Amino acid sequence: MIDRSQEFREAIKDLFPRLWRYCFVLAGDRSAADDLAQAACLRALEYEHQFQIGTRLDRWIFRIAQTIWLNQLRAAKIRQGSGTLPLEEAALADTSAGSETILYLSQVLSAVMELPEAQRNVIFLVCVEGYSYKDAAGHLGVPAGTVMSRLASARAKLTSALGRNPMRHPETDEAK
Repeated sequence: MIDRSQEFREAIKDLFPRLWRYCFVLAGDRSAADDLAQAACLRALEYEHQFQIGTRLDRWIFRIAQTIWLNQLRAAKIRQGSGTLPLEEAALADTSAGSETILYLSQVLSAVMELPEAQRNVIFLVCVEGYSYKDAAGHLGVPAGTVMSRLASARAKLTSALGRNPMRHPETDEAK
């Protein structure tokens, strides 16, 4: 028989790729995302007893990661300032994709990373992770209307920055 603690560990293990992506969105750097994701997992394991069964583990652990990240930012501001790498140094290219796809994805990611943090988080939660507005609002601790407003602003900025609908890939766009 598997105990609750073992099931909890397995659930975190299954959630880790999504958690890492979220940490990358926050940190903007692979190494920092690794550290942040590991710290969030460790904190989740330490506070497993506080997790309420029947609630969403992903929302809970993403919130832990966000809190750790914000604390790290505050500490970094006091000590030395920001410690993120430029996006070009993050080396995110998918080598299995075509060059046009890699270029497009790089442009989209660069534009997303230029958004204010609140808009970047909403884009990630709604467009990448597929959260509903209500779930994203609950995760971020803001009203659903705020999520919709941030998402609309982010989409407008991305459309302006990319000169086309950023949510449509150039290779899948139909000729008009």
